[in-house]
Amino acid sequence: MKIRYYIQAILLSTIIMFGGCKKALEERPYTAFTTDYFKSPEGLQAAINSVYAGMRYDYGPIGAVLLANMGTDEWTFGDQGNSGQTLELGTYQIPPTNGSILTPWNRNYSNINLCNAILQFAPQVTMSDAARNVIMAEARYLRAHYYMLLVIQFGAVPLDLGSGDLVFTDVAYYGFNRIPFNDVLKKNYQAMINDLTFASQNLPVTRPTNAFKLSQSAALHLLSKIYLYRGYSDAKESSDFANAYKTAMELINNKAKYGTDLLQDYSQVHKQGNDYNREILYSVERLPLNNANNEVANPGSDFADKVNLSNNLFNCNYQNAVTVGGVSLIDDRPLQYGRPLRQLAPTANVFNRVFADKGNDSRYDATFRTMWRVATLRTGAELETFKTRLAGVGFAIGDTAIYLAPSDARAAQLKALGKKYKVLGPSEYWSNQNKTNQLYPNLKKYDDSVRNNFQDVSGRPYIVAKLSEVYLIAAEAALQDGRAGDAVPLINTLRERAAFRSWFSAGELATRKAAMTITVAQVNLDFILDERTRELCGEGLRWADLAVRKKLVERVKAYNPDGAPNVKDFHNLRPIPQSQINSVVDPGGDSNRNKYQNPGYY
Repeated sequence: MKIRYYIQAILLSTIIMFGGCKKALEERPYTAFTTDYFKSPEGLQAAINSVYAGMRYDYGPIGAVLLANMGTDEWTFGDQGNSGQTLELGTYQIPPTNGSILTPWNRNYSNINLCNAILQFAPQVTMSDAARNVIMAEARYLRAHYYMLLVIQFGAVPLDLGSGDLVFTDVAYYGFNRIPFNDVLKKNYQAMINDLTFASQNLPVTRPTNAFKLSQSAALHLLSKIYLYRGYSDAKESSDFANAYKTAMELINNKAKYGTDLLQDYSQVHKQGNDYNREILYSVERLPLNNANNEVANPGSDFADKVNLSNNLFNCNYQNAVTVGGVSLIDDRPLQYGRPLRQLAPTANVFNRVFADKGNDSRYDATFRTMWRVATLRTGAELETFKTRLAGVGFAIGDTAIYLAPSDARAAQLKALGKKYKVLGPSEYWSNQNKTNQLYPNLKKYDDSVRNNFQDVSGRPYIVAKLSEVYLIAAEAALQDGRAGDAVPLINTLRERAAFRSWFSAGELATRKAAMTITVAQVNLDFILDERTRELCGEGLRWADLAVRKKLVERVKAYNPDGAPNVKDFHNLRPIPQSQINSVVDPGGDSNRNKYQNPGYY
């Protein structure tokens, strides 16, 4: 494998935690290192913080977001995503040169190798055993997480980076230790399980109130997921689903011990300003209004590297979408609505079928923006002039400008009433089959109105793990272990929570909860996948949700007309990047490098 593991390259941007009422990330760059640096407490801490920061490559940049969401039953490409890597992923015409697949491939191995270094040198560092165990547990969690992101996309990947399995190397290596695939995949899963078992026992029991340092709850979440994933894989063991259930239930049954809980109101989980709530187990941290420490050099033009672009990629084209009497009601990009990059658009499956019940289930309204109000970036005299122009056509700041109705019937009603704002029903929402309007339900989980300017990127933490997913993992594991009855109360806990709205009376809430309750007869894998959309839509999980469970082809063909014509079984894995294949030096001198490529891509 041609991966360069020079220490200088790994740690050029080292991130250091500092104390205070709000622990956060602050950059302190160094310029030159030897491995001796890792043998000091400060060097070890700098290394682990660098590995934390490396997760920014995997959560937020355009390549990572596209790789995790695009071409599923949830997401297709928007009108500005009809070319390049976005189009390739969305139509399953994915060459080994696709830019998005390089995001984890080029970034994760260096961080894995740095974890190997931490674990190799930590025993030699003079520090308390307790502090050492925490750092080693963090390194093992993060190593497993980086490997998980590779395995779900590419299948078997090397544990041996040139010096042996899970051993640190500081020289360039040109082999590619992923053959035989099944043997390596078994080792991949066992290594992740071993790492996460250690992490679940040695990390702090709870995470800090206002920081995303790892804790045992995050490790239990990921361990349960890895057991579940292995249960669907060619490396499966008979106990995997039972172990996934047991691990998830350890967290669910001991929420107080681990310092986590479900919030009463689903709409508060992703609310800006509530980023450190108890339901969130782990997020990749960034700082509001601090692009330097977020490692974003050019926030107006950076789409890759460590940028958090999630608040812009899912936005539709609200700008200049409605004009009344010659006045555009939103003719610029107000901070609360984000930059309309229009890369990802929801499929009709999401808003018509999965979220068919928008009355009893609050999660649709909490997930998608369907209303835009008259707003502007103007200030001073320009603002007053705009207000006057608005008044001349019967509008004011804050009035409804665009409304995406939940049904065509509701849209027809509003149009018949002569509403002057723009109203669209679901049949009129933008799609690649109906391009009349460039408007569609707009994911709002990543909204960020605290930005430097209208072109800026997000400084919010990017949610990676939530307690609600642990409930879904436990339910699915129970189902696959032949105990569907044990899945029912877990799913109903989330569905009854989803019935909550703050303005409901006790009687109305009870009625809504009853309507949301399911029975064992309804529980199957497809129902759980739909429930995962309702609970986790747009959270960077869906492509793996389908591919790992071998449901990708079936559900893309059923629910994504853009991906349906080309998707095939081999698309359950991504291609190994062509640059990697070209660089391999086979130890036996075999010139057939394609043997290292995933089937279907050569």
